[in-house]
Amino acid sequence: MLTYPDGWDAAIARYEARRAPLDFGPDEAFPPLDVALQPLLTRVIAPPAPLPARPTMYARKRHALAEELHGKPEIALLHGLLIASLRKRDWPPQAPALFRRLWAEQGAALIGCLSTRWLISAAITFADHGATEGERRLGQSLKVLFSLLKLTEFERLYSGLDPATPFRLGHKAKAPLPMEIEPFALRDGGLDINLLAPLVVEARDEPVLGPLAMALLDRLNADPGTIFRRLRLMRDKLIARRAGR
Repeated sequence: MLTYPDGWDAAIARYEARRAPLDFGPDEAFPPLDVALQPLLTRVIAPPAPLPARPTMYARKRHALAEELHGKPEIALLHGLLIASLRKRDWPPQAPALFRRLWAEQGAALIGCLSTRWLISAAITFADHGATEGERRLGQSLKVLFSLLKLTEFERLYSGLDPATPFRLGHKAKAPLPMEIEPFALRDGGLDINLLAPLVVEARDEPVLGPLAMALLDRLNADPGTIFRRLRLMRDKLIARRAGR
């Protein structure tokens, strides 16, 4: 049995089907690269007007984002639309540079007004559209980290436990890990640190993506409902149990 029974070509076809570029109407466009950003920080997103009878993909996306983000600064709407466009196969020519300019000049403001979900989306966008190899490499690493975190945390909900509750130590199944992977040493293993510490090192060296990456890694460190926190709690419990023998 295969997880993807139709093979990788079918998986790629499904991936590409979701990447059709946004279409724009005659009066729809991103602003020029040199647009003044300060006014976008002070103007607030209003609830959207009703969509026309035959809206473009851009109009539908703008309407949905305006509903989601209304009340926030307009820079959040432009930022969301840029991300939506840059995830496609093609985009307006100024979009990558405008996205990077937002983060180079107004990164602190964006971190302050966007939800963690949007910050993750921004970091992932750097994987394909970073200006330097370092930005793209760090963006790709964050993409893998948070994408796998989403999958593992979603699947774990079917255990019946909330994200902040670690598994009991005595309930580990006696089964090998897939792909001939060596088991993780709960007490002394360093895989979690080996995964996260290099990201911190890279983030501290990146002037544009770095502050965003550090904000996300700090939130990850503080979140009580991730695999990293649960492993920490399980490790502490195991050490305390063995110390009490």
